[in-house]
Amino acid sequence: MFFIIGNGTFDTTLNATGFPVNGDCGNCFVKLSTAGGLRLADYFTPHNTVAESDADQDFGSGGGIVLMDVQDVGGATRHLSVGAGKDAIIYVADRDNMGKFNPNTDQIYQEISGQLGGQVFSMPTYFNGTVYFGAVGDALKAFPIVSAKLAVVPTSQSTHNFGYPGTTPSVSANGTANGIVWAVESNGAILFAYDATNLTTELYDSNQAANGRDHFSGNKFITPMVVNGRVYVGTPTSVAVFGLLP
Repeated sequence: MFFIIGNGTFDTTLNATGFPVNGDCGNCFVKLSTAGGLRLADYFTPHNTVAESDADQDFGSGGGIVLMDVQDVGGATRHLSVGAGKDAIIYVADRDNMGKFNPNTDQIYQEISGQLGGQVFSMPTYFNGTVYFGAVGDALKAFPIVSAKLAVVPTSQSTHNFGYPGTTPSVSANGTANGIVWAVESNGAILFAYDATNLTTELYDSNQAANGRDHFSGNKFITPMVVNGRVYVGTPTSVAVFGLLP
C-alpha cells in the first residue's frame, strides 16, 4: 500500500535500518506491507520535513498514484509512484527503494521543482505515458514519461488556470486513442474537456451552451467520473450527468 501522510511528528533520529527510531513517520510518502499485519516497509520524507510540518506545508495535502511499469535507459524495469503537496514539488519515488530520510539532501528517484504554479490539494492522473497535474491557481499540465523519468517541464498546459483547490483530472479514451482529459473548475463550477495529447486544445466546457443548459452547482474537491460514455460530476445536492445529446 502506498500513500502520502500529512503534517506530523517525524523522528529525525534513525535506527540502524534508516527508519524513525520511535516509529513516528509524519509528512512521509510511505509503503506499507500487509504481510502478517500492517507495517512500515519503506518511506521517503524531504530533508526539511520538520520545517514543513511546523509551517503547515503538508507533503500529504495532495495524493500519490502508482504508475505503470516503465523501463529506464539501461533497460531496467522501474516501479514508480508520483505525488505532490503544498511545497509544489513533484516527487517521483522508486517503490522498491523510496529513499528514506537524509537531513542534508532528498534521497529520492526524481524531484521536479518550479513547474507547478501553486500548492497541490489534488491527485495527479496518468494516461498513455503522461502524468497530469492541476495545482492551485495553475493550469492543468502534462508531464510525459521518457525512459522512466518525468519530463522536467510540461509539454502542454491548459489556457485556463484552476482556482482553489486546483483540479483532479480524469481521462476517457478508446484504449490509447482519442484520449480526453476532464477537469472541474470549482470556482464557478465549470467542466472542461481537453485533448489528452495537447492540453491547449479545449474540446468542450460547460459554459459554452446557451441559456445555462450545462450549468451545475459548485463544490470543492470534485473528481469527474467517466462511465459508459457519460461524465458524472458531484454537486452539494445532486449529480450532474454529461453525455451526447439525442
